[in-house]
Amino acid sequence: MSAEKNLGLEVNNLPPLKTPQKSEEEISGRVDINVLLNRARKVKQQEAITNLVFIGLPLSLVFVVVIILSF
Repeated sequence: MSAEKNLGLEVNNLPPLKTPQKSEEEISGRVDINVLLNRARKVKQQEAITNLVFIGLPLSLVFVVVIILSF
């Protein structure tokens, strides 16, 4: 019985819902190919940077270990 009372109190403490506002821009059915190409280039560039990091870290670790073992 006490659990039912707690649930009722939690529902009353919720903030009121707001209706979403429509943006003033009208969305047309057309897609700009330049926007899509730029987005694809950006994603490809981020993947290249990620690949460099994942290749560079192990190589630098091997380099440091070789230097330490050579002394």
